[in-house]
Amino acid sequence: MGQRVERAGLRVDEALARFVEEKALPGTGVAADGFWDGLSGLIHELGPRNRALLARREQLQSQLDDWHIAQGGAEHDPEDYETFLREIGYLVPEGPDFSIETPPTDPEIAHVAGPQLVVPVTNARFALNAANARWGSLYDALYGTDAMGDAAPKGPYDPARGARVVAWAKDHLDRVAPLAGSSWRDVRGLSVRDGTLVAEIAGDGADPRLVGLADPGQLAGWKQGDLAEWQILLRVHGLLIELLVDRSTPIGSADPAGLSDVWLEAALSTIMDCEDSVACVDAEDKVLAYGNWLGLMKGDLEETFDKGGRTVTRRMNPDSDYTGADGRPLRVKGRSLLLVRNVGHLMTNPAILDRDGHEAGEGLMDAMVTVLCAMHDLRAENGPRNTVTQSVYVVKPKMHGPEEVAFACEIFDRVEAALGLPRLTVKIGIMDEERRTSANLKECIRAARERVAFINTGFLDRTGDEIHTAMEAGPMVPKGDMKQQPWIRSYEERNVDIGLACGLRGRAQIGKGMWAMPDLMAAMLRDKVVHPKAGANCAWVPSPTAAVLHATHYHVVDVAARQEEIAAGGPRGTLRELLTIPVLGGRNLSEDEVTAEVDNNVQGILGYVVRWIDQGIGCSKVPDIHDVGLMEDRATCRISSQALSNWLHHGVVDEPRVMAALRRMAAVVDRQNAGDPLYRPMAPGFDSVAFQAACDLIFKGRIQPSGYTEPVLHRRRAERKAAG
Repeated sequence: MGQRVERAGLRVDEALARFVEEKALPGTGVAADGFWDGLSGLIHELGPRNRALLARREQLQSQLDDWHIAQGGAEHDPEDYETFLREIGYLVPEGPDFSIETPPTDPEIAHVAGPQLVVPVTNARFALNAANARWGSLYDALYGTDAMGDAAPKGPYDPARGARVVAWAKDHLDRVAPLAGSSWRDVRGLSVRDGTLVAEIAGDGADPRLVGLADPGQLAGWKQGDLAEWQILLRVHGLLIELLVDRSTPIGSADPAGLSDVWLEAALSTIMDCEDSVACVDAEDKVLAYGNWLGLMKGDLEETFDKGGRTVTRRMNPDSDYTGADGRPLRVKGRSLLLVRNVGHLMTNPAILDRDGHEAGEGLMDAMVTVLCAMHDLRAENGPRNTVTQSVYVVKPKMHGPEEVAFACEIFDRVEAALGLPRLTVKIGIMDEERRTSANLKECIRAARERVAFINTGFLDRTGDEIHTAMEAGPMVPKGDMKQQPWIRSYEERNVDIGLACGLRGRAQIGKGMWAMPDLMAAMLRDKVVHPKAGANCAWVPSPTAAVLHATHYHVVDVAARQEEIAAGGPRGTLRELLTIPVLGGRNLSEDEVTAEVDNNVQGILGYVVRWIDQGIGCSKVPDIHDVGLMEDRATCRISSQALSNWLHHGVVDEPRVMAALRRMAAVVDRQNAGDPLYRPMAPGFDSVAFQAACDLIFKGRIQPSGYTEPVLHRRRAERKAAG
């Protein structure tokens, strides 16, 4: 850590103080004294409340453990279990029906459904790519992935594959923006005349047949002579599709219609993550995160890097101007709507110490600093804007129940007052990823009814908490079997049902979780359509390319209509099903099944943790035990570590067996990372800080708060940084 300076009773790392005072504050109209007084009040007045909420978590967990132990292996009685949960306050009384009162939110939140990215804000290149992923080429996404069923070829352009790409795109247009009485494959020319799309279709005579859109209202706008001869905008379920007509390009010259590319409005929104996908353990890390967020909010973030032997500088895309279908100017956003994910209530950070020498709550720091940075967008008078409703969107993770949600809202009441912002400027996202929140979701939303702009499901963290909460109930089913358990179906259905019943439609997003296999786009195209069909108006994808492909699902599925159908059908999943505990029961696993599960979990933990500890990489594509690249972050690590801790606790495996797997899989991970010049092998010494961190997560996993990985990872990363 660097030198510290005194600010309003806080001992602040000098680098953080300098960032706030020299970079974040200028231009906001907020005085330095006012900022530090406000942050000091948060830390000193709300800090004890924060700690009390964490103590309440531990108390409830202790009561749950004692209850399961007292059952002594007796058959589970759901009615007795639910009664017990109500008696201890784990389940709270449910109040009358209500609708949220969130002030108007941006169209990407309230009205238009589409893909959502989540990226580590500490990686400027990734952050810029995500911000610019509002638009992407469908041709590129199809050609460069396995989306059409086979892997992208290496080497020079393959005309045959290019023809398949064009055919796929035109077939998609036939499905979602059909022409009147013809197919996009038959078009020989495209233009806009008198505010109408005109497609020339080869006829039997000398003159082509002219047709328009089957639904003329799908034409949104156009322009000429900018990036192409014609740029024609179509609108499908609120999302824009841009047709580029340019016969001067190699692709356009070979196409009968002159269609050189099809661009899709893709990542409508992006969560810039200060939490699960980053490794921020001190002031140096936090300044990097806050600095990139500030650059995004000011619109001046840029990153220079080498690509293919040439230097590339990436900046944020501008907005674009068109003529709208009504003949008036139409401005189209070039950037994704940006949300920021703060950390939860658990972690502290040494970047700031309170007057008693305690590390400040990191969530309190995040709240004050990220909103301060967002004020640059709110105050901007020129250039592209992130929000058109003067809102700041903060996603708040890992909250346990309504009391913690209410506390988050109180934090932002205080932040707004300290920064001179109108009340309810900050809209919050409730991540439904902890069991006590799932079980009390209606009351969690009620606690944030004036601020909520987002709820979602997160299968991995939710599974980790499921295992930890019922740790004493017995050995759990293997990780791969969790998605077939009754609780997960109820969890996914109740999240949507309760969100709709609480009036989120037209005001807030209802989201679904991540597609974790970034190289398997054909499978994503096949399977991820279930998310819009489930009534989710956003779902997470691992890359801008995946966002483009996932956007096609929202062309096919009218999410607004689907939400109406779901709401009319009444509640589906039940609380009783949600509270079903996924234990093995009388099921016996073979030795091969146990070995496969242990090896898979151990390899995933090691592959993720070694990058986290040694290189500070909080999220990356990690090869699994079969060398398939999976997106890994702290949520995936949590479920794997808790699964192994549970089996150790109940004797399914013993410590020597798991340690042998750790040593064996360390060699596998070393091999998988052999091409990384920054990588430090774990074998054969098995004494690195990273290897020890993986051991801690498994062998001490049962005693970690709520089974979280952060305390171990932060402590071991700080140790690794201190060692140089």
